[in-house]
Amino acid sequence: MEFKINGKRVTTLAELREVVTPEFANFLSDWFDDGLYMTAQTSGSTGVPKTIQLLKSDMRASAQMTNRFFNIDKSSTFLLSLSPNYIAGKMMIVRWLEAGAEMIEQSPSSNPLNQPLQSNITLSAMVPSQVINILNNSASLAQLSKIENLIIGGAPLDAVTEKRLAETSLNAYATYGMTETLSHIALRKVGADESYFALPGVTFSQDERGCLKIDVPHLSIKEVVTNDVVDLIDTTHFIWRGRFDNVINSGGVKIFPEEVEKLIAPYIKERFYVIGTPDTLWGEICTLVIEGEEWSQEKQQSLLMQLKEALPKHKSPKQIKFLSMFVETYSGKVKRVIR
Repeated sequence: MEFKINGKRVTTLAELREVVTPEFANFLSDWFDDGLYMTAQTSGSTGVPKTIQLLKSDMRASAQMTNRFFNIDKSSTFLLSLSPNYIAGKMMIVRWLEAGAEMIEQSPSSNPLNQPLQSNITLSAMVPSQVINILNNSASLAQLSKIENLIIGGAPLDAVTEKRLAETSLNAYATYGMTETLSHIALRKVGADESYFALPGVTFSQDERGCLKIDVPHLSIKEVVTNDVVDLIDTTHFIWRGRFDNVINSGGVKIFPEEVEKLIAPYIKERFYVIGTPDTLWGEICTLVIEGEEWSQEKQQSLLMQLKEALPKHKSPKQIKFLSMFVETYSGKVKRVIR
């Protein structure tokens, strides 16, 4: 077997381990042992991260599905800029191994393109914070033309970043998936449509809560029931509305914080999120949580009045709280907490 990585050609695992990072080498040791499973951690975005076991055969099936969609073969080149300790990084390595392609590995950093790329990239995966840093750096932004396809996951893309990314020539996709589905099972073309489409063979339905159910015949689990509320367009397309866990019940009206946040985005430059907090009259109200030092009462009231005029009645935040720094998962997904 020949491995093509970082411009080198090696033929043994021992040689391969010498030219990759320790995290990559640890993955290889686990992947090529006699076990049927690998372990991975869930993101912990809605609770305590869990360690789960993943069948290597499932990981291969998922990798092959992605490779087919992006027409990846031995002539392709991957860019790995995510940690192999997490599912997104693990799956990039499995795709590379399955394709027999070239791999360029970087130590995970906030800006994967802060060094010039020496070759064109067929597929790379990043989290939104990495994309934002690239777009904010002119030298890095120029490097984007060398990437043919970029998949972005781990956390939602904000509207401003999505618009800027759509203005480039890059083929960029927001991903939908989770550790249990071995990375993404659906994609959404950035700047083109708000609906996600299933990768070949995957189909969708809903449970009684309106949450997405995923039929994954290529995986041993066959079906995954999620906590994601969606508008189901058909069996292969859906629009994501928000997490069932996050729904705010205000006076009997169900409010999705993720939808409110899209409406609020033009009015706030700081990072923020919306959360439900207890209220004697309404049961719960929308509370706006902003990252940074607390504003003056005058500034807070001014913003609340703006939002009251601009947003539907029930969706307008009734109060503002401040946190000096948001709590995040590894992938940059903000944990919705309030102190």
